[in-house]
Amino acid sequence: MELTLLTVPDCANATTFEERLAAALADHPDVTLTRREISDEPTAAEAGMHGSPTLLINGTDPFAMPGQAASISCRIYRDDEGRAGPAPSVGALRRAIAAAGEA
Repeated sequence: MELTLLTVPDCANATTFEERLAAALADHPDVTLTRREISDEPTAAEAGMHGSPTLLINGTDPFAMPGQAASISCRIYRDDEGRAGPAPSVGALRRAIAAAGEA
């Protein structure tokens, strides 16, 4: 499984995202996370970035909405109750990782 975390320089949400992702990956010590910094819209579009931070699992953003445009803007995630936050919950990250593992 290939995980890539895309961020813009000095992303305010990156630390929270990485902390939650580390917790979600605690049972997956064999998974390697690659970090990539994106600084312009064309590169964001090429990379599949839908705001910062974006997690790609095997090249796909599991949290992107259909038709969501590429962006280097600050990304907001919604939890199961619809509340806005800087990153998906640990549970949501675990579910996305499990779904990619089953695919």
